[in-house]
Amino acid sequence: MSGASADLVAALAALRAEAEALIGAATERDVLQRLRTDYLGRKAGRVTAILRDLTSLDIEARKAVGQAANEAKAAIEALLETADAALAARAHASSADLTMPARQAFRGALHPVTLVVDEICDIFRDLGFTRVTGPEAETEQYNFTKLNFPPGHPALDLHDTMYLGPGTLLRTHTSPVQVRTLEAYPPPIRVTIPGLCYRRDAWDASHAPVFSQIEGLVVDEGVSFVDLKAAIGYFARRFFAPGVKVRFRPSFFPFTEPSAEVDVECQICHGAGCPVCKGTGWSEIMGAGMVDPAVFEACGVDAERFTGYAFGMGPGRIAMQRYGLSDIRMLYDADVRLHAQFVEAR
Repeated sequence: MSGASADLVAALAALRAEAEALIGAATERDVLQRLRTDYLGRKAGRVTAILRDLTSLDIEARKAVGQAANEAKAAIEALLETADAALAARAHASSADLTMPARQAFRGALHPVTLVVDEICDIFRDLGFTRVTGPEAETEQYNFTKLNFPPGHPALDLHDTMYLGPGTLLRTHTSPVQVRTLEAYPPPIRVTIPGLCYRRDAWDASHAPVFSQIEGLVVDEGVSFVDLKAAIGYFARRFFAPGVKVRFRPSFFPFTEPSAEVDVECQICHGAGCPVCKGTGWSEIMGAGMVDPAVFEACGVDAERFTGYAFGMGPGRIAMQRYGLSDIRMLYDADVRLHAQFVEAR
């Protein structure tokens, strides 16, 4: 290496060391920009000036000085980029107002109807009930015939039931699982049956075409209507309030006899009357009754030996009472403002 090329290589090393010291000491991004122009600028950059002098050197010296110049340029460029990123991050952090509240982060939560279903099943579990499920796509045989529905019953019509094909449908209640349970297991039986049901109901404040239902069934020797009233009264006092008022109204269902509608004092107006309870002060929560002997006979159970009761309730309407909702459609809207209230209930 000639003396001239050695001097240029030494000058490049000195420039590199000088630039590293100045870049490390810079506290503002404007200073870094000035250093970039000073060392690497196309017209007056100090490293660029040395590269221009390469034409006066021989080939061997040109290679040595060019390599040193490129290494110095790359090193200074890397130092500038690193320092600039650090200063930018520091400026962003210093500009943040740490006293401002953080953005709200929504966490997942169990749906209010799911919470109600789980709570109801837990209450009846304390009475010895087992939780069972069944298929949502059913046959007419299980959904209607074995439950003592006569062939001309309005529930079998197309305007009430969603048929999948001849003889098959989406179940209109969870009662078919009662039949399947009676066929599969001998008494004594004590089960709760939660699940989805489907009907051709129009959307309104208290109806939906797809809804949850919980069925209950007890079959044993000597079961009476007194047992039914005791179980439902126990449930209402556990779920709503210790002193909640409960009433039984005579009704009719094809699969129970005698049958009753069960009401509780409206938990929204507390008996004063409101749109949810239609001004009556009472809210219907379930239908219930003693299992009709015809159902036992259709399932192969000895109706002379065994008796039982059944009930069916809508967790959606009960959730409305529990959480003070005035419209059942709110449960289907997936509004995070509503469901965020139930995060802590998980």
